[in-house]
Amino acid sequence: MTNWKKKFIIIWTGQLFSILSSSIAQFALVLWISLETGSAEVLSYATIAALLPQVLIGPFAGVFVDRWNRKWTMIGADSFVALCSGIIALLFYLDVIEIWQIYILLMLRSIGGAFHTPAMKSSIPLLAPESELMRIAAVNQAIQSVCSIGGPALGAILLLSFDMSIVMMLDVAGAFIACISLLFVFIPNPKKELQSAKGVVNDMYEGFKVILKNRGISWVMATEVLITFFVLPIVALMPLMTLKNFSGTAYQVSLIEALFGIGMLIGGILLGIWNPKIRKIFLIVFSYFFLGLALALCGLLPTDGFILFAILTVMQGIVIPFYSGPFTTLLQTQFKPNYLGRVFALFDSVSLFPSIIGLLITSVMADSLGIANIFVYCGIAIVLTAIWMMCIPSVRNLGKED
Repeated sequence: MTNWKKKFIIIWTGQLFSILSSSIAQFALVLWISLETGSAEVLSYATIAALLPQVLIGPFAGVFVDRWNRKWTMIGADSFVALCSGIIALLFYLDVIEIWQIYILLMLRSIGGAFHTPAMKSSIPLLAPESELMRIAAVNQAIQSVCSIGGPALGAILLLSFDMSIVMMLDVAGAFIACISLLFVFIPNPKKELQSAKGVVNDMYEGFKVILKNRGISWVMATEVLITFFVLPIVALMPLMTLKNFSGTAYQVSLIEALFGIGMLIGGILLGIWNPKIRKIFLIVFSYFFLGLALALCGLLPTDGFILFAILTVMQGIVIPFYSGPFTTLLQTQFKPNYLGRVFALFDSVSLFPSIIGLLITSVMADSLGIANIFVYCGIAIVLTAIWMMCIPSVRNLGKED
């Protein structure tokens, strides 16, 4: 681990280009769907299409991540995502794109993510000292934030200035740069268990058992699933909240996305500089509470309250790193490296499944119940979940021994 900083600089450079180009393409695609259809249902279905493969394939992907070379797993996953984006670009170029084609290609694209995300997260403890994991999580969050700021702004500008085929080809280029950067980094693999007598299902079951043995972490993961269930519909409906509730424009949609990214960048920088000694579980709970409060207030704003909506969006962004960073670090430090691929993949799969149900419910109810009301109800639910977490002894005591 002597050269771990150099390795991360190379990895982060490639990931910056990849995540930024994906953010540009994703926002442009969401904006295109919003402007073309104006339907909360269609937008929610597109989000579900992008998540469903991770739910179905995730547990199995985690097993293979723990078995395969993690560097080449990430390169292969990035290459597959680039291929899917290239096909979307071709369909736009030929002017034969249909919504159902976007659904299918988003599902295929998600398969790459099902392998790449756990491979990347589970590689970090193998590259850096444990004492630096929180800072690394903060830097990762800062990169995500920069892309959240630049992606919407550039996505809106490029969509209005160029054909969607060109925008999607940027995603292909970003994935290519990420693959090249990984070629220059040696990523060690954890000690492998004997696999000859073990099947994929058995390995997956072992991952579940390892998680369930740690009661505190099990409860935290369960509550994170609940939070994701309430947050994901909000994320999917955010563009329509701006367009419909505040009579916004495409520019204002991109502004809100950028402000959320600015908030995350501020939060990531604060977390990285501060590297708080407060127990991670308290950071997580407090962040949940304030996130839910901010979301509920967004839903209570009058239709001329766009400025307050923008301010609350920044506040939401600031708290995100203060629960995502500590949560990721908790998982990386509570489990052995040879289980981390399964742990992250299983968690992603389990957390996204109820979120898809939430998206289906809100996509049907959004037009009748009102998007603003969904913000209020989901925000209150997140606040109550945060309070409930502190009522669980094994959660309260998590990290006391550190």
